[in-house]
Amino acid sequence: MTTQNLTDYFNFLTPTDIRLKNSRIGIESILYEYIDCSRSPEEIAQIYPSLTLGKVYATILYYLQNREKVGEYLKKWLEHGHLMREKQRLNPPPVSDKLRRLRLQRQQMRASNS
Repeated sequence: MTTQNLTDYFNFLTPTDIRLKNSRIGIESILYEYIDCSRSPEEIAQIYPSLTLGKVYATILYYLQNREKVGEYLKKWLEHGHLMREKQRLNPPPVSDKLRRLRLQRQQMRASNS
């Protein structure tokens, strides 16, 4: 299998979003299971039943053949995730603010009843 054929398994959407074709699963999910959790390709395929074993192997092989490139991708992916969480923390959706206010009111009511 060549690298060119290997890339046919993926959709390169953005610099921080590489997904397996015909799925919403990013390569970072597969690589997390493989690298961080030391799972076998067969175990990973059981975790993600919508993926074929071939797609799991293709992701691992792509990583092994492009460690530096994929390492940089994972670094950017993590940085992007941290940035998005910080943006959400600074500008929470209206429902989050409403839930926070309701929680505060409930705590105040409990304190006044004590």
